[in-house]
Amino acid sequence: MTITLLLDLDDTLLETNTETFFPAYLQALSGALSHLVPPEIILPALMSGTMRMMDNLDPALTLREVFDAYFFKKLGMERDSLQATIDNFYDEVFPTLGSLTKARPEAVPLVDWAFAQGYRVAVATNPLFPLEAIEHRLRWADLPPETYPFALVSSYERFHFTKEAIAYFGEIMGQMGWPEDPVVMVGNDVDMDLRPAQQAGFPVFWVKNGIETSPEFSMIPQGGLGEFRAWLESVDPQTLQPAYNSPQALVALLRSTPAALASLTIDLAAPAWTRQPQPGEWCLTEIVGHLRDVDRDVNLQRLRRLLAETNPFMAGEVTDEWVKERQYARQDGRASLSEFTTIRKELLALMDGLQAEWDRPARHAIFGPTSLQELVGFMAEHDRLHVRQAFEAIR
Repeated sequence: MTITLLLDLDDTLLETNTETFFPAYLQALSGALSHLVPPEIILPALMSGTMRMMDNLDPALTLREVFDAYFFKKLGMERDSLQATIDNFYDEVFPTLGSLTKARPEAVPLVDWAFAQGYRVAVATNPLFPLEAIEHRLRWADLPPETYPFALVSSYERFHFTKEAIAYFGEIMGQMGWPEDPVVMVGNDVDMDLRPAQQAGFPVFWVKNGIETSPEFSMIPQGGLGEFRAWLESVDPQTLQPAYNSPQALVALLRSTPAALASLTIDLAAPAWTRQPQPGEWCLTEIVGHLRDVDRDVNLQRLRRLLAETNPFMAGEVTDEWVKERQYARQDGRASLSEFTTIRKELLALMDGLQAEWDRPARHAIFGPTSLQELVGFMAEHDRLHVRQAFEAIR
């Protein structure tokens, strides 16, 4: 059976003293730009730009877009005017910071074994860095991306949420096509690996690097990185199936859908949007149009009725026919995705007024007595189905 492993990088696969490394990184980057901008301007802008990435919950904005909008405005410069210097920094200067880290001898045997088992392995590092910087760090861990076929490496160019946000875990799964296998998040940090992953519905393994304690996580699987394989071999994989059914997991999943679709389609040429994977199957433009209209014409209307009425009746809707009736394939796929994202943000904002009442009742023409939580669960499952469909169409 295939298992999806979400492996943290810093202090899991790579020994990194973040209290030393991150300040050194900021100093090195500000020094590289100092001939263009004074360090006393760059350093606060770097720190504040990073904080804005950590706070982002907008599925319409990648972390790079969030950072750039703040950072370059504070510098009073356009990215293009600094791009050559930034590229040179990551090519020439950033690699020298590897001396502040140390490869973990347990990491390579674990990853080699996981690939030999046919497991899907993703590097679930906090995506605060460009991909080039993260790939350097993987080389420092003796896990060069040129050699190891990681399913995904999260970076700020293609991610919309950092690991403090539960939606990060929906986004990483969405970008891998929502595989239905067992999943484990493996990491050392309570606040960025364990708690948000658990809240998203994922099993976790706590990589302990010393005498860390946490009453909250005292009963979860834990141990050194070298002990993870033995633990994984000892458990029934079926017990590692994620459960996306809590209110916070459902909201995070809904938030992650437009973000994951945006990243999956970022490099697609126009013809790919309307190419059918097989005769009779939906093309990508049809999938996105369907998601947009179901949110606008079904989901939003149901949530509004739940806000306005007591135990409202919800009619069943046959929405698959809209694909042909509304001629989605003739529409602009990217524009449809943008419209879907805007509508989804409206739906998420509306849910903020309902989250304290997850048991608010309704009556559904097909499912009978239901509740807000069950209806949102249907929305989340619908999202997963069509993100998986889009992933396969793109592949």
